[in-house]
Amino acid sequence: MATALITHDACFDHVTPPGHPEQVARLDAVLGALKNMDLRRVKAPMGAEDDILRAHPKAHIQTIRNAAPESGWRSLDADTHLSVGTLEAAFRCVGGVVRAVDLVMEGEVQNAFVAMRPPGHHAERETAMGFCFFGNVAIAAKHALDHHGLKRVAIVDFDVHHGNGTQDLVEDDPRILFCSTHQSPLYPGTGAAHETGVGNVLNCPLPDGAGSKAFREVMERVVLPRVDAFSPELLIISAGFDAHRDDPLAGMNLVEDDFTWITEKLCDLADRHCKGRVVSSLEGGYDLAALGASAAAHVNVLKERSTCQKQLTP
Repeated sequence: MATALITHDACFDHVTPPGHPEQVARLDAVLGALKNMDLRRVKAPMGAEDDILRAHPKAHIQTIRNAAPESGWRSLDADTHLSVGTLEAAFRCVGGVVRAVDLVMEGEVQNAFVAMRPPGHHAERETAMGFCFFGNVAIAAKHALDHHGLKRVAIVDFDVHHGNGTQDLVEDDPRILFCSTHQSPLYPGTGAAHETGVGNVLNCPLPDGAGSKAFREVMERVVLPRVDAFSPELLIISAGFDAHRDDPLAGMNLVEDDFTWITEKLCDLADRHCKGRVVSSLEGGYDLAALGASAAAHVNVLKERSTCQKQLTP
């Protein structure tokens, strides 16, 4: 089977103010790094309001619609801005992750990477924040459960910032396991180890400068065993690459090999429990060169695993 690369040109029309780290050039960096890979390229459809309603109330959707400007920018907070093209881009991001789940669950592809922006893991139930408008991966997980009839979905978030939005959207749903490694203290200030939801949330805060050894150790000792014990039927990754040592917004000091390593480990678990089914969605990463190289390392593993699955399938 293949690896799907899901994106849409509308994501280039989500334009942030000059100097903003979540810039259009991020998508250029990612897609440029993946341009020579043999991937099944899919245009993201518009997200359906019914899918968003699995995670957000209608009032939140209307707030985002009402904030969309006719020109220039409109700011929801100091970090989160809408341009003329933001609304379509945000809806396409939802459509992209839902399409990824459908492709993987229906056996059309082995796994999928959703290379789109704006990101989603900071968007809470009723609050857009941290560059994010809708909780993309939480919506994807709920779609997999409700539409495809799964009983257990795991989300692993290795973005350097805690996925407070994802946690807010899933912490009351025992069908979803949410595991996060993140730098602390750091924006958004959540993600303490004592935040456990209904027993379905695992937070592993790491200090500034943690580096590869500490990251791999907490993954091996805490996160991976927890996912293994949960035995998910689908594995979703919030793939933020801002834990890279060159990223300007944090200081976890990871390198590309760390993203290769964790992707391999997560794919091992997917092979064991999910028939190799993985959906990965782009979150952060703000040094353009590091972002491109890290995304390529991540997707290369997904591609290799899809080829292996094809060879193993009778």
